[in-house]
Amino acid sequence: MAPQKALETIGKNLRDQYERWQPKARSKVELDPTVDEVKKLCNTCRRYAKSERVLFHYNGHGVPKPTANGEIWLFNKSYTQYIPLPISDLDSWLKTPSIYVFDCSAAGIVVNAFIELLDCGTSNYPGSSRDCILLAACEAHETLPQSAEFPADVFTSCLTTPIKMALRWFCTRSLLHESLDSSLIDKIPGRQNDRKTLLGELNWIFTAVTDTIAWNVLPHDLFRRLFRQDLLVASLFRNFLLAERIMRSANCSPISYPMLPPTHQHHMWDAWDMAAEICLSQLPSLVEDPNAEFQPSSFFTEQLIAFEVWLDHGSEHKKPPEQLPIVLQVLLSQCHRFRALVLLGRFLDMGPWAVDLALSVGIFPYVLKLLQTTTPELRQILVFIWTKILALDKVDLVKDGGHVYFIRFLNSAEAYPEQRAMAAFVLAVIVDGHRRGQEACIEAGLIQVCLKQLHGFTQNEAQTEPLLLQWLCLCLGKLWEDFTEAQTIGLQADVPAICAPLHSEPQPEVRASAVYALATLLDVGFDSFRDGIGGDEECDDVEKNRAEMIIIKSLLNVVSDGSPLVRAEVAVALAHFAFGHKQHLKSIAAAYWKPQPNSLLNSLPSLANIKGTGSGNIVSSQIGPLTAMVRDGRVSTSSPLATAGIMHGSPLSDDSSQLSDSGILNDGVSNGEVNHSRPKPLDNAMYSQCVLAMFTLARDPSPRVASLGRRVLSIIGIEQVTKSVKPAGNSAWPSDPANSSSTPSISGLARSSSWLDINGDIKVTGFNWEMILTGHMALTFRTPPVSPPRQNYLAGIRRVCSLDFRPHLMNSPDSGLADPLLGSASGSERSLLPQSTIYNFSCGHFCKSLLTASDDSEELLAKREEQERFALEHIAKCQHSSVSKLNNNSQIASWDTRFETGTRTALLQPFSPIVIAADENERIRVWNYEEATLLNGFDNHDFPEKGISKLCLLNELDDSLLLVASSDGNIRIWKDYTLRGKQKHVTAFSSIQGHKPGMRSLNAVVDWQQQSGYLYASGEISSIMLWDLDKEQLVNSIPSSSDCSVSALASSQVHAGQFAAGFVDGSVRLYDIRTPDM
Repeated sequence: MAPQKALETIGKNLRDQYERWQPKARSKVELDPTVDEVKKLCNTCRRYAKSERVLFHYNGHGVPKPTANGEIWLFNKSYTQYIPLPISDLDSWLKTPSIYVFDCSAAGIVVNAFIELLDCGTSNYPGSSRDCILLAACEAHETLPQSAEFPADVFTSCLTTPIKMALRWFCTRSLLHESLDSSLIDKIPGRQNDRKTLLGELNWIFTAVTDTIAWNVLPHDLFRRLFRQDLLVASLFRNFLLAERIMRSANCSPISYPMLPPTHQHHMWDAWDMAAEICLSQLPSLVEDPNAEFQPSSFFTEQLIAFEVWLDHGSEHKKPPEQLPIVLQVLLSQCHRFRALVLLGRFLDMGPWAVDLALSVGIFPYVLKLLQTTTPELRQILVFIWTKILALDKVDLVKDGGHVYFIRFLNSAEAYPEQRAMAAFVLAVIVDGHRRGQEACIEAGLIQVCLKQLHGFTQNEAQTEPLLLQWLCLCLGKLWEDFTEAQTIGLQADVPAICAPLHSEPQPEVRASAVYALATLLDVGFDSFRDGIGGDEECDDVEKNRAEMIIIKSLLNVVSDGSPLVRAEVAVALAHFAFGHKQHLKSIAAAYWKPQPNSLLNSLPSLANIKGTGSGNIVSSQIGPLTAMVRDGRVSTSSPLATAGIMHGSPLSDDSSQLSDSGILNDGVSNGEVNHSRPKPLDNAMYSQCVLAMFTLARDPSPRVASLGRRVLSIIGIEQVTKSVKPAGNSAWPSDPANSSSTPSISGLARSSSWLDINGDIKVTGFNWEMILTGHMALTFRTPPVSPPRQNYLAGIRRVCSLDFRPHLMNSPDSGLADPLLGSASGSERSLLPQSTIYNFSCGHFCKSLLTASDDSEELLAKREEQERFALEHIAKCQHSSVSKLNNNSQIASWDTRFETGTRTALLQPFSPIVIAADENERIRVWNYEEATLLNGFDNHDFPEKGISKLCLLNELDDSLLLVASSDGNIRIWKDYTLRGKQKHVTAFSSIQGHKPGMRSLNAVVDWQQQSGYLYASGEISSIMLWDLDKEQLVNSIPSSSDCSVSALASSQVHAGQFAAGFVDGSVRLYDIRTPDM
């Protein structure tokens, strides 16, 4: 072949080979170019490529080695001499992003010069150091091999025709070199992109092997950059690994920038050799008979087996499974796809670390493409995989239409409820804070799908998977959150009536999610009812007012729910409602705040005091219209409450101090009368009930709920102050508004301060009230959301749901309480409101393993069996021991608790030498009587009103919890109470609701029944409350049938549901809740 013809052929072949890898790319070949031609070529390519990557391939086999300065050789116009081209000029013409291939001897000199250029910062294009890749055939001191075994451009051959090059090199080293004609390698049948052919199978295996080597050797960031961001770059680097393997055998070391660690001896090359040998053994018959059937390699089947073995024995603390990139490649094959997805789902279920690894391999585009398939058997495992991915990493599926796949799955009757719950979770993530996602899902009918399933549950009253109910509500809430169009659709579909039955569900998560779904609908009236915004026609919108009335009534029914999770959501909902109606709520608060001295309305009632006419109502609907005027220094009231006779002895009465944290009334009243900026959109009765609910939440036994309640009160003008109030007549509040800051900081307030005494909070002089005027208060409560409860269904035991804090959610954008409220005047007023945490709380469920049981269940069962055995042995021992008369030697230990008021109650642990004692001030001490050491001491709460009722142990056969019952009926449960300073608040609720009129002290009595999981509570009330602590729910209120108060309770530890109640008149009554009339 003539030299010129050979030159043209080399150039044409090189261009064709690159276009095979990147068919859409434009390529141009310059044969023996001059400096000007190279400059023109570089500028032209960059102009066409714009911001895309440009490949520059330099074949320097006909010119000298690069100079010591890293210059490559070109020609002059007459081809009479070589002209050096500095690498800096080349960089300035080609700019970035770019990739260079230097196939010449001593190519490492060019790479070193380029790196030096970048390090010195002398590059003519400022971005060249950011995205510039170099591949060189050998190091600076090496010469390319000149053996007949290799082609002259062996490096280029490896980069552009890897399969043929790999097979030729392998054949010379395998047993096939005697029986296989090497010329047949050029006749391998098939296409590279057809995996059912021999060439396609080999290319598929080669891709899987090189990806696996790279992922296991390279740092994950570098792997992602080189093997996942650009198809051409990924192909070149896969082939570069082959070039390193082949050329190392010829004593050449290809180098790159970024530098790669050695990979030529990785054991996965052995798997490639084996697969290549099996495929090549079929080559002669396939070439001879084109109709012969190709038998696929067992490579992928074997690798899946290896991956499955790792899943059976691997863990987070062991070496990651090296087959993970191969599993992704297997997803491209229909015959292996289902098994690969199942194994991938098992891997992702091992924890967030596994999801991170899968994402680092590049799982996303593979499983995204599979959403376009209609294969029924893949739907369940795909939903599971996307659930695990989105539990850790939020991605946009709307642009690819992925949301439609999950809506169809959610609407399918064949899918199990747990799997549909996963689909609802995925859809909730899709619409969370994403307007385009909300619009797309509404258009696809997601609201109707969710409501149809919720409506079916409420109509059929069939047992439905709680997780599905929970995520249907959360999905709806996220769908219409801050989206008026969706909210309108929800109200038209009568969502409040559909969600109302969910408030009595046994799972706290379901109840809280239902509250959240309703609370997001309250935003319908947010802008319309905001003070000073909108016209009268908006306020007179009857439909909106009716909807808000129904929603608020439904929410008020669960203000006294046994779960802090539910009550916190109610508080958040009331905060949004209060912001939209704050002027009207302020007027109601002002009217209640200063009653006439001789009026029966001498206090604010507690929610439990007001019995509604409807079933389950906590707040009375009997509160009628109420107006307030300040005349002659007094507040006169007009309300049915004034003569209802049910207001005595409330927690907010004049002579009561049962609220913590001081507060004052702020604006809404001037010139002696309550100002209404415009007609109330709702009636006074509803506003009255809302105010009462806010006060109830502000004194909640759960610190987190109480802080939310105080923030709600601050919205309607009840602000906190930094010191307790002096008695009536001695109060000295500043009357000049200028004396008070508009945005006082109250972070770090002591919780021991009390609410303002009703008689001393506001001085009335003439026709004006003196008060402290404050603007929006900058609160800095940092209460993180609670973690999902861990329920354990061990036989014969009920576990109290644990509400530990989840630190990893504190910085989540949706956690609401995790971040301080910003009180800047320039910020959106809406951003000041507390945000719901149930969504982030619930997402934690999918971060845990869903396919395997928790490892601690066996340990807990073993511990329980051991303690049961211990108990039986000691019971038998006591039965055979003789009873001797007690004497002074019977005392085994003595302990000075240093309680000033004396020990009020004590409790012995059954399986350890620990005694727990408490005094009247609810200070708790834990003592080891064998070692005579104080283990721990803490206060049950820091509210000013104190009084202990009882101490109980929950789950005493396991890691027991300490239940502390206060005299006011509040229950607080603690864990880790024996560890000094590490006790944790698990949950809290008020066990007594609706105490008798005129009773100042509730004198609560409680008892715990381990076998049933019930807590019985009563006191100065006419009924006995029955709480299921596993459900955190009031399950029954048993009338005591006596005019006397209950003074003692004792539950049977043998017969579940039986208990005895002692009354102050000396009578004792036995109850069994299993009887039909109960």
